Amino acid sequence: MAKIVYLDYAAATPLDKEVLSLMQPFFSVDFFNPSADYSAARHVRQALDMARSKIAYWLGAQANEIIFTAGGTEANNLAIHGVMAAYPSAKLLLSAIEHESVRQPAARYNHQVIPVDNEGRISLSAVEKLIDDQVVLVSVMYANNEIGSVQPIREVGKVIEKVRDSRRNRGIELPLLLHVDACQAVNYLDLHVNRLGVDLMTINGGKIYGPKQSGALYVSRNAKLTPVISGGGQERNLRSGTENVPADIGLAAALDSSQSSRREQTLKTEELRDYFIAKLEKTFKQVIINGSRRFRLANNVHVTFPGQDNESLLIGLDHNGVMAAAGSACNASKEESSHVLLALGLSDAHARASLRFSLGRATTKADIDYTIKILSSLVS
Repeated sequence: MAKIVYLDYAAATPLDKEVLSLMQPFFSVDFFNPSADYSAARHVRQALDMARSKIAYWLGAQANEIIFTAGGTEANNLAIHGVMAAYPSAKLLLSAIEHESVRQPAARYNHQVIPVDNEGRISLSAVEKLIDDQVVLVSVMYANNEIGSVQPIREVGKVIEKVRDSRRNRGIELPLLLHVDACQAVNYLDLHVNRLGVDLMTINGGKIYGPKQSGALYVSRNAKLTPVISGGGQERNLRSGTENVPADIGLAAALDSSQSSRREQTLKTEELRDYFIAKLEKTFKQVIINGSRRFRLANNVHVTFPGQDNESLLIGLDHNGVMAAAGSACNASKEESSHVLLALGLSDAHARASLRFSLGRATTKADIDYTIKILSSLVS
């Protein structure tokens, strides 16, 4: 039987056992609706409030600024639709390498795309140039899900504050908000919204050893949003519906675990990532490493094997027990090349010869050595 090596942690992480144990009572014992009035339900409400406060702590926010959602896609949709519906005549800016859950909602509104360089990083001067007096929202992902490039969010926040000051001085009342999709960043990067200058931030439990279909959107008290889901008025009336208490408890526990061990896990994973890249470059002379070398997620290795077909490579890897990806798992069924790779300037042929390996808590050097061995047998 082939060795099993999982290298697709950017797509999904296994549920942490301690997180699961904290979730379990809320499936069948403490199953009560947290909006009910009896004492058992109030106990559930207290647990939900504690989970919300725990998330707020790590984001440097207030508890009532955390809106629970069913994952990162819904949180991104709430950020984009919520702001743009509140200001329908305004304009939106988004980076060229955003996730589809930002790109597709943005397509419904007046929007412009912020270009990236060949490392997948946006230009601060381009951001400042594109923010005219009609822009109400700028959406820039913290770290890219495909190539791992980390954006200069603090600096983007400073640019936006500078524009805000200019608007105030000129009597322009339209707000200017910064939304950050942080789904891939939570395990490895600082999330403090005030340090970053962020008004809306998306997080996703399924990427941080929490339950799938769990997520949250940080919404600053200064941000005005129109609800996307209407009904009973839960979640500050921004996301109606009975709360998924087990998922919300799990999200908070996973975030707490991830951020508590962030520095230790980052150093460990960076060492493995750099080992992997060095082995790739030594073994395959023509291999191309995509994304920024310096500003890169600790767990991301994205490579192009010129002249190869990534679908064939993935089949060969899978046959030998190695699970990797050709890009975003959300777009795996699409036939067109990755918009992220094309935005970097890669040709269609190079984009179709590219693979993403993403490491996680259980990854070892032996896993990497085995993967290199299998790749060597597949790459002609």
